[in-house]
Amino acid sequence: MAQVSLLEACRLAALQEMRRDPRVWVLGEDVARGGLFGQYRGFLDEFGAGRVVSTPISESTIMGAGLGAALVGTRPIIEMRIFDFVMCAMDELVNQVAKIRYMFGGQARPAVVVRMPHGMWRNSAAQHSQTLESWFTHLPGVVVAVPSTPADAAGLLVSAIRSDDPVLFFDPKNLFPLTGEVADEIAPIPFGQARRLHEGDDLTVVTWSAITPAVMEAAGTLAARGIRADVLDLRTLWPWDEAAVCASVARTGRLLVVHEAVTTGGFGAEVLARVVERLGPGAVRAAARLGQPRVPVPFAPPLEDALKPDAAKVVAAAEALARR
Repeated sequence: MAQVSLLEACRLAALQEMRRDPRVWVLGEDVARGGLFGQYRGFLDEFGAGRVVSTPISESTIMGAGLGAALVGTRPIIEMRIFDFVMCAMDELVNQVAKIRYMFGGQARPAVVVRMPHGMWRNSAAQHSQTLESWFTHLPGVVVAVPSTPADAAGLLVSAIRSDDPVLFFDPKNLFPLTGEVADEIAPIPFGQARRLHEGDDLTVVTWSAITPAVMEAAGTLAARGIRADVLDLRTLWPWDEAAVCASVARTGRLLVVHEAVTTGGFGAEVLARVVERLGPGAVRAAARLGQPRVPVPFAPPLEDALKPDAAKVVAAAEALARR
């Protein structure tokens, strides 16, 4: 075991898989220089320019080249640099990567990982701070991974690289410095299995990605006030662990979903809807969502702090549910 940052955990996972499987390679802007955040530091020296390919600034080209390479038997890691740039490659992603296996009757294997560091980070403003993972849960044909710890990020990235399905891997930029233990040999973590972070019987709190540490801080505050929260980190949004969430809500009767994304149209709405459909409305005494308001992310630090969900907002929302 080693104590490493989340960013380093992902670097080690990609390094392990490139050493294990010569079909794995990485392409994207600046990857030969180590990547924007240093996530591919040292890769060019070890694997050479044939497997660490810095590309022109053309996201649609990067996405299309990665898919084409996968279709002839390689396993590309497509680096989008930051999430917001994937909008420039949406046709390749939505109409080609996600659909090509279906359209070719299962004969095509789009074994790509698309890494998209997302969310707020260092006051990066409206065009570099978006959290739009819910868009892609609506897209048939892709896996959506949203880790929140170094160990989960590493294990899910290993699973993503080994998957024959396209995996959209949302690196949480704001958690890159977060440290935790990661095994020397990183085992794959199955998709669709939530992780229980805190046990309780008073309400269920479902969360994922960069907001998870704030939820855990809130769980500690709530426990000190006599409210025991059952906290589940989904880890992947598609597939997602409906069974674990429903089992928890069946026990607690209350559900709070917390995500960094805008509340309107966020994946929290899907979680609430499916719980009610599976358990029936009588099983859910109270439910709520907590996320950002539907406004662009501002550059000014005080304004960014005002709209971002934090531990105090989670505590207030949970206490309101507990009283109902």
